Amino acid sequence: MGRPKAAEPPAGTRLRLDGRAAARMAAGFAVGLALWFAFAAPYEKTIAAAAGFLIRTFESPAVTTLSAQSGEIRVDRSDFPPASPRPGLPAADLHFNFVLLVALFAFVPRPLEPARFLRFWLAAAGLWAIHVLALVFQVESVYATRLGAWSEAHYGSFASNLWAGGFHFYQIAGRFAAPFALWWLLVRPEIDPRRPKSGKA
Repeated sequence: MGRPKAAEPPAGTRLRLDGRAAARMAAGFAVGLALWFAFAAPYEKTIAAAAGFLIRTFESPAVTTLSAQSGEIRVDRSDFPPASPRPGLPAADLHFNFVLLVALFAFVPRPLEPARFLRFWLAAAGLWAIHVLALVFQVESVYATRLGAWSEAHYGSFASNLWAGGFHFYQIAGRFAAPFALWWLLVRPEIDPRRPKSGKA
């Protein structure tokens, strides 16, 4: 008598780019865009506060203050002359990729199931941390390359290349790659459709 077949674990969710998936992604993009417009201003305040804290932690003396207003991150230093202009950095360029993250999670069937919804918020928290680090690199790149003689006196060539190159990488590739990487990291183990071979009869 042949041996019984070995029990197989349930297969993962198979992702297919069909009409339903496209509709989910379109709906996810619309929801993400609405959330982004609704909460961009308070969100920018959180990343400005966190990035400012990180920069001041490693400054000696701690002189940098970041604030978010009117779609910009304003950079202030207590050692700037009172009459000098304060740099304003466009904030939307940092965090618009949140919309892409929402669309990617909507691609998976039943995205509002508790476990998948939790994975989305874990990814959103990871993306927030990436936005904070990107803002640190952006501010440091301003200090290193855009303040003329002051930049040359306080930043060497290695530091200038590090900060400016890091932020340039985020602008060109990182802000698009980050949502995909977070989605892949958190969703891939759940949707792997491969199944072990069953035993022979």
